[in-house]
Amino acid sequence: MTKIAVDRSTKYVKAVRVVLKELGHATNAEIAAQVREEFPNVSPTTIHRVTSRLFAHGEIGLAPSKDNNSMRFDYNSAPHDHFVCISCEMIRDAVIGKEARENLERSIGLDCSISGSITISGTCKKCKAS
Repeated sequence: MTKIAVDRSTKYVKAVRVVLKELGHATNAEIAAQVREEFPNVSPTTIHRVTSRLFAHGEIGLAPSKDNNSMRFDYNSAPHDHFVCISCEMIRDAVIGKEARENLERSIGLDCSISGSITISGTCKKCKAS
């Protein structure tokens, strides 16, 4: 792929960046719904191509998928952890410190080490209140 193709920034690419920055984490369907407010005729295929290209070039990351296995993209492409609400599927970035990771590794045993991100599930404040 040529550098021109990689750097190409269409109105849809710009719109996806803005929407994902605003939402933080989103599926292609969620991104498309927001982008359609400005560009009503944008196709799901276009959104998929844009997010795939942005992910392939490290501009966006992947977040834990939704319960229906829909892929969720993350505006924050740096390695990090997440909290996911088991009721409403709200997702937030989380920082699980070195000490907590070491405690988890000790509890796992067998000299295992955590090398990737961790996803914690639970119930968010809003769902707890309802």
